[in-house]
Amino acid sequence: MYELHEVSRLFKQGPTTIRPVDSVNLAISVGEYVVVQGASGSGKSTLLQLLGALDRPSSGRLLFEGQDLATLPDRRLADLRLSAFGFVFQQFNLIPTLTAAENVECALAAAGARGLHQPPPRRTARAERRTRVGELLDMVGLADRSGHLPTQLSGGEQQRVAIARALANRPRVLLADEPTGNLDSTTGANILDLLRSLWRDHGQTVVMVTHDSRVAAGAARVLTMHDGHLTDSAADWGKDPLPVV
Repeated sequence: MYELHEVSRLFKQGPTTIRPVDSVNLAISVGEYVVVQGASGSGKSTLLQLLGALDRPSSGRLLFEGQDLATLPDRRLADLRLSAFGFVFQQFNLIPTLTAAENVECALAAAGARGLHQPPPRRTARAERRTRVGELLDMVGLADRSGHLPTQLSGGEQQRVAIARALANRPRVLLADEPTGNLDSTTGANILDLLRSLWRDHGQTVVMVTHDSRVAAGAARVLTMHDGHLTDSAADWGKDPLPVV
């Protein structure tokens, strides 16, 4: 799914060059559950933004399904963000005036507005969206909370809504940035169980970044980010992409 060859992301701060991602080589296959762990400032969130086409590398080749994200036009990257990638963040980013169901439906409506799906007649499209929303909220255990506003939901329930929204357009990869960071340990463990279930039972590719080694412990594959460099516990970091394990 992903092939990264000597990928770097550089920023200039006056005369200083900051390298949050520095010469990273990596390969991720379809159906993997990968966690990148590292301290704050290690570069892991910048790497996730690159994987999700939210940013472009300064150098190197970043291939997603054979397409180099560094060279694709902006419109194509925007289409990929809607159709190929699902994003889950530490902040739930729900629209406070919309119900759980409406927050999830927004993702489906946005994809249709971009022309990514060939829409059926309007009435049928709305019915199909609502059916899909119901399936997603049931998958994350919130079928009975679909009409509640975010303020009427717990933190864990809000994150489940955010995950359902991220899955709305059947993304090929789910990208999660500290998804348990704002949750207590018990609620966070429940969210991790949900992500593992999506990977194990539904074949969802998951890439997550975290500073918490306890979060990383349940992953099928754990990478470590330090000062922009990536290491794999199963292989020495080097010039070739890291092997799938």
